[in-house]
Amino acid sequence: MKVSEVAELVGISVRTLHHYDEIGLLKPETATESGYRVYSEENLETLQQILFFKELGFTLKRIKEIIYNPSFNRMEALEQHKRLLMEKRKRIDQILATLDKTIKHSKGEITMSNKEKFKGFDFSKNPYEKEARERWGDKAVDDSNEKINKLSKDKQQALGEEFDAIYRKLASIRHESPDSDIAQEGIKEWYDYLNRIGNYSYDAFKGLGQMYVDDERFTKNIDKYGEGLAVFMRDAMAVYADKRN
Repeated sequence: MKVSEVAELVGISVRTLHHYDEIGLLKPETATESGYRVYSEENLETLQQILFFKELGFTLKRIKEIIYNPSFNRMEALEQHKRLLMEKRKRIDQILATLDKTIKHSKGEITMSNKEKFKGFDFSKNPYEKEARERWGDKAVDDSNEKINKLSKDKQQALGEEFDAIYRKLASIRHESPDSDIAQEGIKEWYDYLNRIGNYSYDAFKGLGQMYVDDERFTKNIDKYGEGLAVFMRDAMAVYADKRN
């Protein structure tokens, strides 16, 4: 299907689809000789997945991180979407009930307590994102940070110095091939370090490496040690994990 046909089918603008293409969220399967974008059935399934996440309040950047995570499972996600949307419907029903009571209260038909006036409201940061992050996101990173925060200041400083040494070593060899012996020895030190403060499977380790490139915050901090280090680490971590899976 051409971009205009997809836009009409879904009810979104052509500009939106062009934007998804530009940011790497949804790239058409092919393009015609005249330059028309052509979307496949698989593209449409991905677009549906994107819109489910959008309905739950996820940002496009976060959606991209999730659906292109190596551990992402489409069927699992669909089941999760169904459950979370049912929870969202329950919350909206509660807000509608509060609204109905407020109208009656304003007309003097009933009396509402202050607590009743705010029943159903939830201003926490996306109540549905926590579960998705735990399944496809950076739970391992958060767990590691929590463990570090519980350590004494001396131990935290020692870990920080070791972290810095590993990154400096990796930066010094970042122009080597990611599958070279020296690169793999260096990345093994990083894997061992992470598993002393957290619990990373090989898949999670590979996914973390991908996050170094997908999330500009990671890239910016890592590349302070040397431009291109984030990409080198992602590739070396993928090789390390794939050889052991």
